[in-house]
Amino acid sequence: MSERAAPFYCPYCGEEDLEPLAEHGAWFCHDCARSFQLKFLGVRAAHQTKESR
Repeated sequence: MSERAAPFYCPYCGEEDLEPLAEHGAWFCHDCARSFQLKFLGVRAAHQTKESR
C-alpha cells in the first residue's frame, strides 16, 4: 500500500491540477497556487444501536 494519500481535487478551489511536493503528504494546486497536506487519522468503529447489542 502506498504511504501517500492522493487527493482527487484541491480542498480550496476544487480543481484537479495537483502536483505532489517533496514533503510527505504535501500537494500544490496550480490553479489557486496553494499548497496543503493530507493526514489519515484512522477508521472509526461502526456505530452500534441498542437493537444490535
